[in-house]
Amino acid sequence: MTIPYTHSLPVATPTDPYSSLIKPIFRIDDITWGDEKEAYLVRFRGELLFEPALAYERLVTALAPLNVTPLFRQEGGKHAIVLLQGIHRVRSSNPTTNFVLLGLTVISMLIAGTYSVYTGPVTTNFALIWPHLLPALRLGLAFTVSLLAILLAHEFGHYLAGRFHRSAVTLPYFIPFPLSPFGTMGAFIQLKEPPKNRRILLDIGIAGPLAGLIVAIPVLFIGLSLSEVTRLPLSLTAEGFSLEGNSILYLIAKYLVFGQWLPDPGNASIFNPLIYWVRYFFTGQPVPFGGLDVQLHPVAWAGWAGLLITALNLIPAGQLDGGHLLYVLIGRKARFILPFILAAMILLGTVWSGWWLWAFLTFFLGRIYAEPLDQITPLDPKRKALAIFGLIIFLLIFPPIPLSYFTR
Repeated sequence: MTIPYTHSLPVATPTDPYSSLIKPIFRIDDITWGDEKEAYLVRFRGELLFEPALAYERLVTALAPLNVTPLFRQEGGKHAIVLLQGIHRVRSSNPTTNFVLLGLTVISMLIAGTYSVYTGPVTTNFALIWPHLLPALRLGLAFTVSLLAILLAHEFGHYLAGRFHRSAVTLPYFIPFPLSPFGTMGAFIQLKEPPKNRRILLDIGIAGPLAGLIVAIPVLFIGLSLSEVTRLPLSLTAEGFSLEGNSILYLIAKYLVFGQWLPDPGNASIFNPLIYWVRYFFTGQPVPFGGLDVQLHPVAWAGWAGLLITALNLIPAGQLDGGHLLYVLIGRKARFILPFILAAMILLGTVWSGWWLWAFLTFFLGRIYAEPLDQITPLDPKRKALAIFGLIIFLLIFPPIPLSYFTR
């Protein structure tokens, strides 16, 4: 068979050490050589002769002695193999950083959890503080252990999935933040090398949220069983009060534990219940003064925080877990979804200003996706269903208004 060659160089074709390695797995229709202006050595277009994932593994092994990395791409209705000079070398990490951040985060979470339930005097007299501080510390510890278990499950879900697929990943980096109501901004791991294909990217991306939810949902129900329903103030007070936001899953959880939809506005007879709940769910209005709501036990507060952190991670943009799910489903078309996500955040920011910060972060950080080296290997039906399921989970646990504060 005669193979047409396309040249970028105006000189003779260089010696080709690659075609003989490509031909056993690939029917070559044309070849394009790169030059100093191109980001690749050579590009082959044609059709793979057998299963892409297996073909990729064989080609990686064959090209390793030449210090070359292959990329599998779809171009103009054809398969393409693009060869890049160099092999990604995984750098070792220093676990000391991970353990230091974990220790600081535990302290930060304990401070935040204790502060949220402390009701004693504000004074420098330790003798007066101690009788109130000790029970607050116990509840703060319950909050810390509960939320830490959720975060550890989430991050090690990613980590273990990465190790299962022999992908280099870091240990979790926890982010201490004492000024947060939770004492932390969550945690993250880093992929130290690009994922090989969409299947591996999905497995690593979905493992964290699923593992976190497996812990967060029981923690939430245990915490709700330790909580009690109380009446909200009739009007704004100097002390003020706060209301945690509702997601569909959280509303259902409260109903299953307490047998009523909370917060109960107390004067529901003047509202159409459906109109009231749709309006309250998305705007937090009208404020249910004098109504009933659950007074969250610290364990329930940790469970609710776990749902919120998981929802934020599942936002379908960029390097977030939800961005991975969207990318494996629709590929580079995921970038066209970003403007709609930003528009939704800006709109929600009119009722909870924190979404404007998230829109800002997503605009700068949500445009980069983790692109697999092999983009030809498709998702199998089970993984495709799992990716869709992950996005459905996002809709079930996403709170349009995470927190509302009311004070005179």
